[in-house]
Amino acid sequence: MNENQPSRQDRDALTAIFVENSLRLAALALLLYIAFSLVSPFITITIWSVVIAVALYPAYEWLARLIGGRRRLAAALMTLICLLVVIGPATWLALDLIESLRAVSAKLDLSTLAVPPPPAGVKDWPLVGERIYTFWDLAATNLQAAFANIAPQLKPLGSMLLRIGADTGTAIVKFFVSIIVAGFLLAPAPALADALRKFASRLVSDRGAEFLGLAVATIRTVSRGVVGISVLQAFLAGLGLVVAGVPGASLLTTAVLVLGIVQVGPTVVLLPVVIWSWFAMPPAHALLFTLYMVPVNLLDNILRPVVMGRGLNTPMLVILIGVIGGTLAYGITGLFLGPIVLAVIWELFSAWIGERSAQEH
Repeated sequence: MNENQPSRQDRDALTAIFVENSLRLAALALLLYIAFSLVSPFITITIWSVVIAVALYPAYEWLARLIGGRRRLAAALMTLICLLVVIGPATWLALDLIESLRAVSAKLDLSTLAVPPPPAGVKDWPLVGERIYTFWDLAATNLQAAFANIAPQLKPLGSMLLRIGADTGTAIVKFFVSIIVAGFLLAPAPALADALRKFASRLVSDRGAEFLGLAVATIRTVSRGVVGISVLQAFLAGLGLVVAGVPGASLLTTAVLVLGIVQVGPTVVLLPVVIWSWFAMPPAHALLFTLYMVPVNLLDNILRPVVMGRGLNTPMLVILIGVIGGTLAYGITGLFLGPIVLAVIWELFSAWIGERSAQEH
């Protein structure tokens, strides 16, 4: 027998060790999977809570000093203030949106809606002319029957809208819960930050603390410069729209908010409204409305460079992808969460790439 070949006893021992380690890894993987299944519904809440706590911590420290260092009381007050600030506009948006939908539904009453007959030339349109003419003629004579014909095609759209509405309601509840959880994170924040620094140092021994500081700075900068300014701008725009009695104020305010986060700007929404005001309002009212809306429209151009120009160069494309991806993945809360998370990842990745390039040169 060759002395270099393992004996049967050695092979059996290696097999036993391999089987034992495989079983341990399988048991660990099963435990991790079960743990992830249990905490996965709370991942969004956890991320939101951390983002909110990091963004609000400077204001919390100021409030704690103002009331004599009572940190728990300051955390409770900060949570209450945030809930009041969020619940008020959110309730107004929801109620006004429902009222707008009711108004649209009343105007679309099939019993009063009349469709003119189709022109004879529609039949001559290539490919689809005959079908369009037939459906149009049916709608002109019997609108309910025409809607009954297309109802099966509209059913998936209705189901999708109902699902989006349900997901949005769930996301808003999660956001409220996140604010409360963030309040509990404010008081022990120094101890939690120290634990995170130690964990980051174990992952990246040389620059763990630096990367953690960069992540904190990015969260605060993006939450103020992108989300915060957009919310402030939408709030001021919505206030002006409501006072002026502009129809569909909630929908216009939501559009201002979304365009502000995407960094397109609210001009495409507010400029037509200002032009409309000169035709629909008395001249004095239209002048006051214009004088109010013009500064509101330029607010992001004034404040955003001041807030965002502090060492962060996150491209607009990253913010846009964060907005769209976050909204598709997490609903309305992803509209705010997506750009913040992607901006943090982008800044950390840029810092890591910069470090590698410096080491190579």
